[in-house]
Amino acid sequence: MTAQRLAGPATVINSCPSAREPDHDLVQQCLQGDSQSFRQLYQRHQQKVRSILYPLCGAEHLDDLVQEVFLRAWKGLPKFQRTAQFSTWLYRITWNVACDQRRGFARLRSHLENLSTLVSEHYQDLDLMHLHYQDLVERSIAQLRLEHRVVLVMHDLEELPQKEIAEALNIPVGTVKSRLFYARAQVRKFLQQEGVQL
Repeated sequence: MTAQRLAGPATVINSCPSAREPDHDLVQQCLQGDSQSFRQLYQRHQQKVRSILYPLCGAEHLDDLVQEVFLRAWKGLPKFQRTAQFSTWLYRITWNVACDQRRGFARLRSHLENLSTLVSEHYQDLDLMHLHYQDLVERSIAQLRLEHRVVLVMHDLEELPQKEIAEALNIPVGTVKSRLFYARAQVRKFLQQEGVQL
């Protein structure tokens, strides 16, 4: 399962501007009133934010949630600690938006319908066995509690280091490790119960 597949239905804006200024410089320019700098930060980080939100919240409100993340980031820039990485700070906002969204809906519609649609649209050439396995993996991730799912998504799908995940979620690295261990064990158990040989 690739992070790109889990990013949800959206057009990707150039996520890596050619003139790559450090995030800290762009933040400083934003604080001086340069809105173009924030546009560059958005273009640089929006796909990663989308990739984190999609497995956690589904596709139905994905665009709105991404906008909410960047709106909160824009409003919060004056409070941003320059000693932290902008991306880590942004991932913390992303996590908070995901939690707020989940609290806002008593019952979420299953995002598996969206995943199935996405799979059928983009992977029609794949054989049925692969699709079945893909569906099982997605279902195994969906059944995890949010705090385990977010760690698994950020580490195994988005390939973020454990230290950065810990900073983004404001938890110790040891907690990241234990949640990751538990999440992987639950996914493995789910797949074995579904007859997948590991």
